[in-house]
Amino acid sequence: MCLSRKSLYTMEVFLLILILGLASSRIDCQNIIGHGGSFNVLDYGAIGDGRTNDTQAFLNAWRDACWSGVESPVVIIPQNFIFLVYPLTFWGPCNSNKIYFMISGEIIAPSSLGTWKGRDASEWVVFRDVKGLTIDGSGTIDGQGKAWWDHSCAHQSYLKGCTRLAPTALKFVSCNETSVSNMYVNNSPQTHILVLGCHGFNLHNIFINSPVDSPNTDGIHIQSSHRFSVTHSIISTGDDCVSIGDYTSDVEINNIVCGPGHGISIGSLGKSGNIVQVESIHVSNVYFSGTTNGARIKTWQVGRGTVRDVIFENLLFNSVQNPIIIDQHYCNVQGACKDITGSGVKISNIVYRNIFGTSSTDVAINLNCSKYVPCTNIVMQFVQLSSATPWKIVSADCENAYGQEYGVGPSSCLLQS
Repeated sequence: MCLSRKSLYTMEVFLLILILGLASSRIDCQNIIGHGGSFNVLDYGAIGDGRTNDTQAFLNAWRDACWSGVESPVVIIPQNFIFLVYPLTFWGPCNSNKIYFMISGEIIAPSSLGTWKGRDASEWVVFRDVKGLTIDGSGTIDGQGKAWWDHSCAHQSYLKGCTRLAPTALKFVSCNETSVSNMYVNNSPQTHILVLGCHGFNLHNIFINSPVDSPNTDGIHIQSSHRFSVTHSIISTGDDCVSIGDYTSDVEINNIVCGPGHGISIGSLGKSGNIVQVESIHVSNVYFSGTTNGARIKTWQVGRGTVRDVIFENLLFNSVQNPIIIDQHYCNVQGACKDITGSGVKISNIVYRNIFGTSSTDVAINLNCSKYVPCTNIVMQFVQLSSATPWKIVSADCENAYGQEYGVGPSSCLLQS
């Protein structure tokens, strides 16, 4: 089924507005600096030549800013410098209710895996227990992940000493009322931005980029967090553009360009048989280009709990392998996990609305739900998907999925609830 000219025009206008929004949303760093004392890493001995270890200068500048009596201290990473920093953690809480971290230059990770010997291999730059943190600027954080990808077990399981765990470029743990804006985060060894146990967290105008074949390089992963938003951002990775983990609620994902990558995913959830609670997720105005998935929910059969009150709307797919997919049989080996009596994550109250575009596979809508814990109250309104290959026909494949549909093509095959 072909898209109408009106639908295509609407989505083209959306993309134009998104690009203009990205270009115009930068803020004046000088105005922020004027709000309080500044702590420039150069004043603490940082060299910024891309070769010298500047870690201690960063930690000292943060220490003085965090412990100062200034109302709104500002840590400054100036432009026209490349700062090499080893794994480090910026600890809170700070004396001020607000602290700014202005990145105008470039921060790079060590290229050698040996740097992490004796350290937590999952971390590079970490913020912990900081309230009222604002990270801004036009700078870049580069994880230099190639050495990790080359030794990844995901690509070379036969390689002696291959790595299964690699650093996250930027990690936030228990950081409430936090804002991160106008940043470039590139080539993380694993997940680019991880938000864990945070409440009131906003990401805006973020540019994330890593090669399509880089393993496990999720753009943004949210875990055990509430009141979270990511808006006006462009994400190109080797894994999910955005992934949502257990115990997460009140999430807004809006005005995103996703691709390449694995789409926007809720899950995977319940891998260890734990109780899942994910609710109030709103994904809107997203353009997916060449991704392996679009709007995805994935759960393990051994999991328990609920995923509910999710809205996917105003989405445009360009040659996406699985535009709409629910997989309650998610498994290490695709297709190998079957229904388990008495277990499964309950998926309900899911809305797909105003969704258009093309599928690169024959099945454009795939709702693979559990026999014992079926998907219920699925609503599809004005979903029009066609094949990326001219003259081919796409289909819908549904199992144990109950709900209602209006203006759906191909027919979603939902069972009447």
